[in-house]
Parts: sequence; structure tokens; C-alpha cells
Amino acid sequence: MTPKEIRELSPTELETKLRETREQLLQLRLRKQTGQVEKPHQLREYRKDIARMETVRRAQPKPA
Repeated sequence: MTPKEIRELSPTELETKLRETREQLLQLRLRKQTGQVEKPHQLREYRKDIARMETVRRAQPKPA
């Protein structure tokens, strides 16, 4: 995901997408341990996406 796409998400959508991406990263890590990863570059992409989402989430104003 691009930073622009992430910024356009609502806070609830962002939380959902963050949770899904973390789950995908976990599954990919488990497959890596068993030697079943076809696209190892996705590990890096997922980590970067998570970092981008966390950055945007922290920059958003908190509801009162």
C-alpha cells in the first residue's frame, strides 16, 4: 500500500487493515520456517506496510 492510500482510510479501516497485514506476516513467517515461501520479498513488504500504517495511525488525532 502507498502512504496516500493508507492516509485515506478511516481509523476503523486502518485498524482492520493493520490487523490483517500482521496476520498475513505471521502466516508468511510460519511458511518460511517450513520452507514453503514462494515470494520471500513479501516479508519485507508486509513489515514496511505495517510501519507505514502505524506511522499514519499515530499521526491521526485521537477522538475525545
